[in-house]
Amino acid sequence: MLLEQLSKLTDAALAFTGIGLFVPMSQLTDYILSTLIFVGIGLVFFALAFVIIVKVTPFSIRKELEEDQNTALAIVIGSVIIGIALIVSAAIHG
Repeated sequence: MLLEQLSKLTDAALAFTGIGLFVPMSQLTDYILSTLIFVGIGLVFFALAFVIIVKVTPFSIRKELEEDQNTALAIVIGSVIIGIALIVSAAIHG
């Protein structure tokens, strides 16, 4: 009885493999490595976008955000970050 329940549980766990809910230990290092690579790529794109925004604008971004509390500029920078996040996530999913 116990062996039969264990067999059903194992079969159910293996059924989830197709949708990504179960990762075999042999493939775990591959998934961790690819995750770290995509995190690095994403951080490089975020930094590059922020440097481009700072260089393109004729005013100080730091002053506008911190001292003048320019909400519109914060929304624009947030939109750029969300756009880059969508691009990186699409690249991860293929």
